[in-house]
Order: sequence, then C-alpha cells, then structure tokens
Amino acid sequence: MERKFVLAHSPDADDAFMFYALTQGKIDTSPIRYEHVLHDIQTLNELLIRGKLEISAASVHACAYLARRYAILTSGASMGEGYGPVVVAKRKSRVEDLTRYPVAVPGTLTTAFLALRLRLGLFPFKVMPFDRIMDAVINGEIPFGLLIHEGQLTYSDAKLMKVLDLGEWWSQETGLPLPLGVNVIRKDLPEEIKKLVTQHIRASITYALTHRDEALTYAIRFGRGLDPQRGAQFVGMYVNELTVDMGERGKEAITVLLERAAQAGFVPHCELEFVGA
Repeated sequence: MERKFVLAHSPDADDAFMFYALTQGKIDTSPIRYEHVLHDIQTLNELLIRGKLEISAASVHACAYLARRYAILTSGASMGEGYGPVVVAKRKSRVEDLTRYPVAVPGTLTTAFLALRLRLGLFPFKVMPFDRIMDAVINGEIPFGLLIHEGQLTYSDAKLMKVLDLGEWWSQETGLPLPLGVNVIRKDLPEEIKKLVTQHIRASITYALTHRDEALTYAIRFGRGLDPQRGAQFVGMYVNELTVDMGERGKEAITVLLERAAQAGFVPHCELEFVGA
C-alpha cells in the first residue's frame, strides 16, 4: 500500500541537486510517495523543534534540540572539508573585532551561528534572512555578516573581505569536516520506513553524482544568481562522498561539534541516533 511522506528541504542548489532524482521521478520510491516542501533552513529548524515534519533537512546545531524525537540519516549531509560559512566585512578586519561590533547572522539555530560561537564565545549579533546579509554589509547597515549558501562564493564580487572562514578554522582545530546540515526523520516511524527513506535519499544523491550534467542543469535554477560554473562549484562543495554516506568520520564530526557546544553551555547534552541505509 502506498504511503505519502512530506520531505522538507531548502530551496538551494545543493539540495536541489541532491533531491533531483526524487523530485523528478528518476528513481523508484515505491511504496513511498514524497511530497516536497521547501523552506529556508531556519524555518525548517523551527518546524522540527515543534515536531511538525516527518522527514526534513536540519541544521546540525538544531539536532541538539531534536535528538529526543528525530534520528539523523547517514545520507544527505552537507559538510565543509576545510571550508564553510564565511564572516565578511567591507574593510580589512581582525577576528577580535567580531566580539566588539555586531555580526548579522542567518538564524540562531543554524550551524554557522553555533560554529561562530565556538570560535568567539559570546559576541553581539543581529538575526537577518540569509539572503539579506550581504547587502546589509555592503550598505553599511551592519559591519559584519555571516554568509551561508552561495554567498560563500560571491562575496568577493561585491568587494567584501573575508574575516574568518569557519570551515577552515574547524579543520585546523579538529582535522574534521564542519558538519553543517543533515537530514532527520521522526524516531516514531517504523524501522523499515526509516531504512527505506535513507535508501531513497542515498539513491537520489548517487543518481545526481552519476548524471551530473542533467542534475546540475536542474539545480542551477535554485542558485540565486550563480552562473553555471559557480553553481557547479557550490554543489561540488556540499554534495560529495560524505553526502552519499557520512561514515564514521562524518558521525564523529557531528558528535564532536555538539559535544564541544554542550561543554561550552551553548546547547544541551544529547544522545544522537543515526539511521543508515
């Protein structure tokens, strides 16, 4: 008997690439039919905390608050291998300046925000929609901006200067990738459904990586101003072998990040559960 589940994710080029095969019917997902719902990551995190979604993309940061109700799928993670969210400014600045002047951030449940807290401790910030932050810095509305998504590649076009790359810092600190986003699923769903969903997401990612040109053609439409070359670069940064299956290294990256955050008092201690294909 067919079952329908909502699969929620961000309207971004990397998620569009990842879920291309699922949204376009390129793989058989019977007996499951997926309804795709698109929201920015902060909205998804908030919906998940209220238990409103069955299967969804989530910030790794939010997983500290979701662990009682949701398990992390081992397929579909976005991890920065020596790169990640970037703090930018209009003029050359020092990292120490970020603790003195406000930073625009794309939501307090994003992993970018948590990583910046781990790097700086407490700092002044202002929450803004992620796609307004770059313009706010350019216009002098705020001195610093924390950029996620395609802003990581396009800030130099706007003559902005990098103050801090959080993925680079995290790699130097731990030797691990910076785990930014994952897919989660409600723990109260049947075990066979959880396994099947993981298999479908893994198959969708594998299809996109092996049919790269057609998946990129679809995904670039979600790139918010990225040209095809930059779009392909951005997708390649966050959809790779760790996305197919995070493995033990990916699990360690998530665990270490949330353990350090808990020790610093930024998130509650939690017991994470992972579901593999």
